[in-house]
Amino acid sequence: MYPSNSRQNGLRDLSRSPNGLPVFTPSIHEKKLRHPKPPSWTFSLYLPIPGLRNRHLHIILPNLPLFHRFTRSHFSRRRGTLVLLLTCVSILFTIFAIVQRLRTREKQWAAPLFPGEPPTLVFGREDLQKIWQWEVQSGHYPSSRDIPKAIGMKVPPLNPALPPRKVAKIPSRFRPPGAAVGETVGHGPKRVYLDVQARPPDVAYPPRPAPGSVADLDIIMDLCDFPSKARYVRDCLEVLRIGGDDWRYIYLEDGPVGKPVEPVTSSGGFDPIFRPSVSIDPNAGLLKKPRTGWELPLQLPPPLEHHPYHTLPSTCDPENPRLFHMFWTGPFTDKPYLALLSFLFTQNLRLHEDTPDAHVCRPQFWLWINPGPAAAIPNPNALHDMFEQLKSSPWASPFLHPRFKEVIKFKMWNTTEQLDGIPEIKDEWRVLKDTLFNSGGHIISVHHDDSTSSKSVTASANSGGANAKGNEDEMLNRLGSKSADSYDRLSVILSDMARFVLCHRFGGVYLDADTIFLRDWEELWGWKGAFAYRWSRLEKYNTAVLRMNRGSALGSFLFRTALKNGLDFHPMTVSKYTKDAYLEGLLLRLPDALFDSAWLNTEYYQRDRPPQPYFSEFADFFDTPLQNSAAPQALGFEGFFRGAYSYHFHNFWWKPFDPSRNFPDLGPKFVDGERIARLNNDIAYNATHTTQETLGKVTQDKRDLDWATVLKRTFEAYIRGERPNMYGEWLQW
Repeated sequence: MYPSNSRQNGLRDLSRSPNGLPVFTPSIHEKKLRHPKPPSWTFSLYLPIPGLRNRHLHIILPNLPLFHRFTRSHFSRRRGTLVLLLTCVSILFTIFAIVQRLRTREKQWAAPLFPGEPPTLVFGREDLQKIWQWEVQSGHYPSSRDIPKAIGMKVPPLNPALPPRKVAKIPSRFRPPGAAVGETVGHGPKRVYLDVQARPPDVAYPPRPAPGSVADLDIIMDLCDFPSKARYVRDCLEVLRIGGDDWRYIYLEDGPVGKPVEPVTSSGGFDPIFRPSVSIDPNAGLLKKPRTGWELPLQLPPPLEHHPYHTLPSTCDPENPRLFHMFWTGPFTDKPYLALLSFLFTQNLRLHEDTPDAHVCRPQFWLWINPGPAAAIPNPNALHDMFEQLKSSPWASPFLHPRFKEVIKFKMWNTTEQLDGIPEIKDEWRVLKDTLFNSGGHIISVHHDDSTSSKSVTASANSGGANAKGNEDEMLNRLGSKSADSYDRLSVILSDMARFVLCHRFGGVYLDADTIFLRDWEELWGWKGAFAYRWSRLEKYNTAVLRMNRGSALGSFLFRTALKNGLDFHPMTVSKYTKDAYLEGLLLRLPDALFDSAWLNTEYYQRDRPPQPYFSEFADFFDTPLQNSAAPQALGFEGFFRGAYSYHFHNFWWKPFDPSRNFPDLGPKFVDGERIARLNNDIAYNATHTTQETLGKVTQDKRDLDWATVLKRTFEAYIRGERPNMYGEWLQW
């Protein structure tokens, strides 16, 4: 028939077609046919997409047989196989490391490959949703920030503390099936942001905040957060101080709470993929505490009703009491004394008016005193003995004056009574009574011997020998920190728990005893959500300032979680509680510029633009460096971290604020206490010096006064009636 078009060398004769007719091809095409391409290192795989005809998923995969031949040709058979396996493992590890580095907070791996600290979570997803819904519907979340998607909310909660806002709705056909929602539906009153300005004739002093004003902490977070937004403390203090023009962060609620519109359940979009009906774990993606079962369903009371300030029948909201709590152990010293003085100097107490409660809601300061060592059992006469000691103390007796009895209350702390007052743990906490002093997993065991009438108490820790036993007994009986070497660690651990107990039982704000008020807290009272502040540069809490609502769902979560984790309330542990449960948004972590403005500088951050004053270490507050020693007297109180709400001087319980005048100098009304303190100072000084001398003279002052001394004398001058407070108000006697 037709002649063959093959040549003798076996290649096809491209000059002729199968029918014998001549064929002409380009030379380039002929070269390609004579010299075929080498095999590719990858190959394409096309997979059909279910539900979509004529559509395929293109996947590029490595050509493993070619890699295998390559390694065998360059290495031996055994070594080539080993090299190929090592290469595959290296590539997979590199991809995993890059993804771990670039992943966002919302897109976490379900379980870490290399786990660190064990999880603390004991609540399932349904209970976490209940907690979020309760807090939002009670008006405790006046924030526009989204709820974490890991909570799995299908219906946006109604938010009476947030004004209505337009939310971009994604059409259902573009939403993934079963997508979780993150926004809340605001139906609260509108917000009127204030331009805070001093008005004549009081231009020399900052104006008092308007009653019912609220600080928008979302704005403060955007302008002040560090390190996520790299904001300087100096700039943040300027924002807090001015609060006007482009930095308006204070608002008033105007109008009633609107009628809520029930949101539509998120049903998701069209799902073209056929999914078999299989049971799905409702807690998928949550990391539960090992060897611990899920908690029983959480029982919560009905949500509270949010009342804007202007709709209240009186000046105070009974659901949100304005209480400052402070915990103290040991003899009353100048530390709680100065905290109380700063409270009188800054807060809106209207001490200069005859009927102060008719105009504003005055806050109260509850000072909780532990009458003995932290582990001791109080005697039946403890309350009577406590007030007798307060009356005889020159530092405490001034605050028992009738002028202050409505705003300063002394309370006695009883650990058993307080823990029995927490309904979430009252029936179970005694199981842990011997390990009650738990701080970050470090437990100091305290054994109560009930067999004797003296109720003896013994302690044990991970140490041995007679000296260790003596140290433990000495630590157990410490009553306050008298020096850096005799630190009362048990009282510190007890205070970590006490702050959560007090805020959950009574509501309000807890402050550490090494805190000084620097301005009115009216706007912070207006923000009804819970908050603490950042641990310096770390994304952890420092609970030296802690705001929580009375009987809240967040408090129930914290106490049940802490009970399953050894009643550990160390700030780092609490940070893990909220992070594991995706509840960090309910306990807002404010920038430390608001309450601890020097902290970043003491850890070598932001020293290129520090705030005023500049402290390279916390001791500078008590011993101001010589190169900066002119500032305290020249600038005074107005030059001390102006704009911040408070200052935390971090311990130093043993250092006096005013070494040359270490006594309460409050004028003729309180001269008896001053004389007792002066006499005690003279006796202590003359017992250790050969020359007899009377202390407290002006000639004994330092040439340049320290910041601690200037602040103490400023507050005392206000109580004596020699100067106004920071808002221009005079105290008349």
